[in-house]
Amino acid sequence: MKTSMMIAMMAAVTAAGCTASGSGGQTSPDILKEAPEGVVAIAAPFQDLSVLRINPNDGCYEYLHTGPVETTFLPLRTAAGNPICSRAPEA
Repeated sequence: MKTSMMIAMMAAVTAAGCTASGSGGQTSPDILKEAPEGVVAIAAPFQDLSVLRINPNDGCYEYLHTGPVETTFLPLRTAAGNPICSRAPEA
């Protein structure tokens, strides 16, 4: 009896951990409605440009990366690996 109850509880906890929480920030007001042409032209091809935002701390573009474990914003980069920013970095 105890074993079957423990298995049921562990299954419920495991299933609860697999549910999606939130929208990954896609409804946030800082999301750009459309990617600027210049950004699209220089962005590396492996990045998803459908959800972009500008990081308020450094002024650089970020894209929403959906990986196997988590969904998070990553810096948008050129094919050479340089960040794409809307303003010059502060000294």
